[in-house]
Amino acid sequence: MNTHPTDAELEILTVLWERGPSTVRAIHDVLEGAAEAAAARRYTTVLKLMQNMAQKGLVERDERGRAHVYRAVVSGDSTRRRLVEELAEKAFGGSTLGLALQALSSRRATPDEIEQVRDMLAALGDEPE
Repeated sequence: MNTHPTDAELEILTVLWERGPSTVRAIHDVLEGAAEAAAARRYTTVLKLMQNMAQKGLVERDERGRAHVYRAVVSGDSTRRRLVEELAEKAFGGSTLGLALQALSSRRATPDEIEQVRDMLAALGDEPE
């Protein structure tokens, strides 16, 4: 079974990573109010997505209470890392440099983001080979 999150599932996972375990209603309300949400989703659509995500092993459902509470099983860091690795492989022939250069040239980075990139590069340069 495909355990890669779809775009809609990734939106839900992002809410769970930011807010922690949540009910379907709470997640629906966050997505409904989010300006960046692809489209306002009906409650039943969010419920069905979360049921599918539970089957895929992306979330777990706590059924002890009246309202079921879902929590992310996969971490944000590992999911994002896997998606970036796949994008680098598919679009840049496995080149992380190509991916990084494209990302940095796609939009203007803030001074804080540039400083974070410098810090990361410095830390990578300090690692033994």
